[in-house]
Formats: sequence, structure tokens, C-alpha cells
Amino acid sequence: MLSVHRDVLQIIQAKFSSLEIVKSVSLEIHLNVSLPDDFWSEYFYILAIVVRNHSPALFLFSSKKAIPVHLSDLQIESVIPIDEHFNCYPITGDLSHLFFIVKYRRVELIFKIGVGQESSDFASELIKSKEGSHSEETDYQWLTKYTNLYECSNNTNTEIQYPDISFIRQNMTQNQSSINRESMIKYQLKLKEPEYIHYQEFTIFIGTWNVNGQLPTVSLKPWLSCDNNPPDLYAVGFQEIDLSKEAFLFNDTPREAEWEKMVYDGVHPKAKYRTVALTRLVGIQLIVLINVKHYQFIRNIAVDTVGTGLLGKMGNKGGVAVRLELHNTSLCFVNSHLAAHVEEFERRNQDYKDINARINFKRYPTSIKNHDQVYWLGDLNYRITELTTSQVKTLLLRNEMNALLKADQLNQQKERGNVLLDYTEADITFPPTYKYDLNSDTFDTSEKARPPAWTDRILYRGRGIYQLEYRSHMDLRISDHKPVSGVFKSEISVIDQAKFRKVHEELLKRLDKLENEFLPQVTVDQTEVKFGLIKFREPQFRDIIIANTGQVPAEYEFIKKLDEQSYCKEWMRITPYYGIVNPGEKIDIRLEVNLETDVKDLEDILVLHLNGGKDMFIIVTGTGEKTSFTTSMAALCRAPVPIMYLTEEQFGKIVDLEGDVLYSVPRELWLLIDHLYKYGLGVKDLFESNSTQENFVKLRDWLDFGSSEPIPVSVETVAESLLIFLSYTKEPVIPFHLHDAAIAASSNYQNCKNIINQKLPDIHRNVFLYICMFLQEFLRHSNENGYDAKTLASLFGEILLRDPIRNSKPQASRGKSNFLYNFLVNDLSTSIIPMK
Repeated sequence: MLSVHRDVLQIIQAKFSSLEIVKSVSLEIHLNVSLPDDFWSEYFYILAIVVRNHSPALFLFSSKKAIPVHLSDLQIESVIPIDEHFNCYPITGDLSHLFFIVKYRRVELIFKIGVGQESSDFASELIKSKEGSHSEETDYQWLTKYTNLYECSNNTNTEIQYPDISFIRQNMTQNQSSINRESMIKYQLKLKEPEYIHYQEFTIFIGTWNVNGQLPTVSLKPWLSCDNNPPDLYAVGFQEIDLSKEAFLFNDTPREAEWEKMVYDGVHPKAKYRTVALTRLVGIQLIVLINVKHYQFIRNIAVDTVGTGLLGKMGNKGGVAVRLELHNTSLCFVNSHLAAHVEEFERRNQDYKDINARINFKRYPTSIKNHDQVYWLGDLNYRITELTTSQVKTLLLRNEMNALLKADQLNQQKERGNVLLDYTEADITFPPTYKYDLNSDTFDTSEKARPPAWTDRILYRGRGIYQLEYRSHMDLRISDHKPVSGVFKSEISVIDQAKFRKVHEELLKRLDKLENEFLPQVTVDQTEVKFGLIKFREPQFRDIIIANTGQVPAEYEFIKKLDEQSYCKEWMRITPYYGIVNPGEKIDIRLEVNLETDVKDLEDILVLHLNGGKDMFIIVTGTGEKTSFTTSMAALCRAPVPIMYLTEEQFGKIVDLEGDVLYSVPRELWLLIDHLYKYGLGVKDLFESNSTQENFVKLRDWLDFGSSEPIPVSVETVAESLLIFLSYTKEPVIPFHLHDAAIAASSNYQNCKNIINQKLPDIHRNVFLYICMFLQEFLRHSNENGYDAKTLASLFGEILLRDPIRNSKPQASRGKSNFLYNFLVNDLSTSIIPMK
């Protein structure tokens, strides 16, 4: 027996008493059961035969790990007694798998098990257990502590006339509301899909190209129309369609329409296409087209975008996604542009995770992973490591592709389970797609001489996908990247409407007799969730479990309380906040708390509404830790010591603005800007770098505790933290009530000066002038850092005049930028009242 196998057997044995013996285990199994496909999608499964007093049973365990290492990794999903009602037999599959059929009364499960010595031993043990199950010594009451399946299976109630509706009759109290009929019908129709669904092959063309900000001056036909037959569907992704500052700051570019037109001009001439969706985030654009003959079968289209660039939110890096349903199959296309530079592979991994976590289509399925088929494309920016440029080019000349692909960061990170773990990529047989001299097929000959790399990739996940082509297109030379395409045969499930109506009508007849006999019932593993101490921008997570203990699908949703705008407070996020839990299933609900305000006592009562059932209440509590980042500037200027050393009484006094003003500007602000003045004036792209969460927390604590040690993080982290500090103070530098006046005055410098001189409180004026003087000094080093006054005014103007509700007035962005711009290009020493 393999050592891994023995370890798993020992872990499973630990879940049982000493009298309950685990006889055999099968690790590599797949299931083909009459349940919704995505029920099984996130889990691995293990079968085990357990015996007590000559009474064997088959246990099905689920695990989120391929090889469980702890007892807590395993969850019992099903238990089937191996008694006189049990039957099993193998069916030969392909060379690597066999199918094992298990029947118990009216239940049938099909397990696909990998061929090998372990699976052979397991099948033999299962058949042997079945043959010995007729002994008079058998007693299966020991199973009742694990499941009520045994009791249910022995229920001989003959009043149940329709056994294929897999619910058990329950006693209902008088005058209770009926179940969600629509939910039950959907569930039953899902179970019966094999009776009315067939599969049809569609050809899908996936293309990705980083165009490096170039104008669309060449035909895309060599890329989009290079095959003899037209595809049924196109998903074409671009990156860096516009590298201008305006596109970055205002997400506005004429290039969107220009590249869309080029795609339309470049698609296959043997078919006509219609746009399904177009979405863009700064320079990342995704266009989905479909052959017009299929358009009528498209529904439930949705798009979303996620920025992972500056501050972890800006759109210079990130992803855009389109989801749709074609016939009865849900498709999702994701175009991403991940973090650059060879050494930033961990940042790329995090960008991928952020896109997955934050894409929300606002309709089911809301997330990427829950679609039937997902196609992930884009400039993923993974490079070749451990090899010099010369070594890479030499291996390419020798056509030693395998050696290069072993050094490919994406392949390495996938093997380690860090990114795109459950995605498939076809074999790469084409040259690296980056970096080329413009208008040539010559790898980078610039001073940097970047090593060639396969930065542009296409991967996929889901059933019924068969890749036909994976290639680059060398004829397109206007960019430093080469476009890539993949062609797929996709099995799309299509509903036979005549058969569907027949099944539907039969279900309606049966449900008419049952709909008043069932109500949804769920349990929640905890109704009071305590987060403890919560620190600024340091997210915490807690999971609660909703289990369906009834016999019907339970449709749940967190709903708003009276007089409240949302179903939860602004500092909390619930994922997923609505859904359906089928009988015998459970779902993990994640509560995430991320504190970005000065709330001290966090408390919320969540209302979990069950459609057709009772509401449940979940209390969430926590305590917010004070920090200089959410304290007002007027209060910070009164603090005699760093904020974490203030007593509650002292902190209360400075918050109430009692006591003398000790500093012209907050100590924390001075420390940040002073460090940037000393070490950051000449740093390229200083304010466009992203720091890790760990480094931000170090700097936050360094400021709040007033450490005498040097600043423990990079100058880029200090720059990002300055932006965060100014973004989350109790009130912006230009108070909310002056925003309209400031924007109205932005076209006249004298009017802007009057607002600063006459209307701004002293401390706010000091801070504003201090920041402006630093930015003017920063601009004196523009040749080194690459910034101009317009860019800095746009970036800092949005922060210094931030709205009460973030991004609520995007049309005011130019006015805010212009207001600050006036002070960056004029001499402050002669035109502004001196700081006090």
C-alpha cells in the first residue's frame, strides 16, 4: 500500500470509534450522479468501507484538499448500508478508469475510479462486503449517529406515490406557507436534464493581444480569420489599447471604438457576427461576438471589471469579464493584464486571486468559478526565470522548448498550486510572444534586452472543451507583443423543447399533489459571530455554514432591516449573500470585515431570510482599533504622543478638539512626506506601485506606535501609504462643504487662492500648502520620476477633494484636478498666506 494511501486511511480511521474498522479506501474518484454539476465542483472525494460487528457500510467523504492531511479536512457526505438492498458492479471504462455502479433501493450512484492496485483492492473488498452482508449478526443501528439515511431508506410509507421526487414526507403544522414552487421545479428539472438535453458542438475562437498603446493601423484578418471555417463565437481581448494618462485617470479613450471596428473588419468573411458584449477597464478590452444565427439562443449577459493596479484598485492592471448563457450552458470569458516585471510573480498570483474574488456579475452564477465553461486569456505577464536573455535565445535557436517551458513562471506556479490550478493550457509550440522590436520579428535589442517570454496565454476549465489550435501570429508586428489565438470545440447543452415540455408537464402534475406538504428548513452553525479587535485595512474573515435539513430546496437571502440602505453595514461583505441550498447540502457563507472608518464598536444584526420559511438573525460584533489613518487632522495635531499610547480619556479629548494645537501638520503626515522628500523624489512611477498588505501593516503600526527605528518598508510603500492616509482621514483636506466652491473656482487661480486663504481652517490650510510644496519639489525632479503637474493634480486632486460617498461624482474629477493644478504651477511663497 502506498504511504500516501496509508496516511489517508489512518486519518479516516480517526473519525470512527475503535469498534468501527476502516477496511479499504479509494482516493481518486469522480462522480456522475443526478445532481447539479457545480455541487461537486470544489471538492475531492474519497470512498471508504467501514465495518462494525460484521455490519459494513459505504462512506462518501468530501475534502477541499486532493490529499487530506488533517481530520478536519474530511466531511461525511453520504452513508449507504451494505445490506440486502445494496448492489454494486463494475463497468469497464477507458484504459485509465473504470465505472463502479452502486445501487441502494431507489438511489443509483456512478463512481469513476482510477485504474490501479488500490482501486482493484477497493472494488474487491466492496464486493466481498456485499457477499457477507446477509449474516444474521448484522445490525446497522450504529449508522444512525452519522446519518438518518438508514432510517429513511427503511420507511415503508406507501402514501408516497412519486418516488423519483427525492423528498421525504414531513408532518406540517397547520397554516404554514407553501414552499417555493419555482425553486423545486428548477431543482427537479436539473435532475431530469438527461431526458431532454443533447449536446451540440460550437467552435469558439479566443484571441489575446497586448497592443502596447499602438493605433489600430493594420488589418486583423491574419489573426481573426486565419482558419478555413468561421467560428461560432469570438472572444477577443486586448491589453494596453491606450497608455495615455487620461485613459488611466479618467478611464476614457476613443481607442475602444477604434479597436472594436478593427475586430468587426477582421472577423471571418464567411459568416455575419453580432456583438454580445463589450467591456473595458482603462486599456483592457474584451469583445464577445457570435454568429447571428445563434444570437437568439444567448441570454443572461453580464459584465464586470476589477482593477488591481494602484492602491489595489486602479485599472492600469486587472481584469474584465463577460458571462452569458448559450442555450443551456453558462460561459465566462476573462481578459486580464497582470502585474509586470520578472520578479513580481507573487503579485501576479495575487492579481489573479483578486480578480476571481472580486468579479461579481450580480446574477447567478455571480462568480467566475461557478460557470460551466471558463476561458481565461490575456497578458498574464509571467516570465522565464533562472535564465539569461542569451541562454533563452540559444535554447530557442536549438528548438529546446521543453527546457524553456520548465523555466516558465506560469507553469511553475501552476505546479505549486498558486495560480490557475484547475485550468488547462494546451501545449505551447510557438515562439515567445514578448518582447519584440516594433515592426519586426526580432527579440528586444534595446539596452534592457528583456528575455523572451510567453506572457500572452489562453487557458480554460470546464467539461466538454476540446482545444483544436493554440498559436501565435507573427505577421502582426505593430506591437512589442505577438497576438495569440486558441480555437476550441465546445460541447453546449441544448434543450429539446418537445421533450422538455413533456418532462415539465409531468413534474407539474406531481408537484400539484406535494407542494403544500413541504417547507424549507435550514440550520446555521452559529448565530453570533465575534470578530474581536479589527484593525484598519486588515481584513478578517469568519465562515458560517447554512445546512439544508429539510427535504426541499431552500432559497435564502440576507435582506435589509427597516430604515437601512443595505443588508449589512458598509464595513462588512457577505459572500454569497443569496443562493439556493439543495436537500442534504450545505453552503459556506463568508463574512469579511474590512475597517476603513473610525468606527469603534462594530455591531450588526443580519437577517437571513428563507423564502417560504422563517427568518433567522445573526449577530456580528467587533471592536475597531484606533489609528491615525481615520482620525481627523485637527485631532492628530493635538496628540502629545503617538495615537496608540493615548489613554481613552486623552483620545476622547483630542477627538473633541480639546487642548492646544501642538503641530502645524499631523506628525504622521510629516513623517511620510519627509521620508519621500529624502528618498523618493527621483523614484520612477513612485505613486503607481502597489505594496503588499504585510508592508502596509508594518508602516501603519510604525506610525501609530511611534517607533524610533527607521521606516521598515520601501519608499514605494510609503508613497502608497501617503495616498491612503489622505484618502481615509476623518475629513478630506478640502472639507466637504467647500467642494462645490472649489470646483467652481478651478478655472481662476485668484478665486482658488481666496478659498484657501479665507475659508479653509488653519490646520487644513497648513496641510494643503505642505502637500503642494512637496509636490512642487517633486516636480523639480520630473526628469527622474516621470511625473508632470497635470498627472499629480489628477491623482492628488481626487484625494484632497474626495467625495463623502466615494466616486459618487465622477463628472467633478476634472474640476478637482484643475483646482490643485493652479497651486502646483504657481509660486506659493508670494501668493498664499504663510503657514501658522
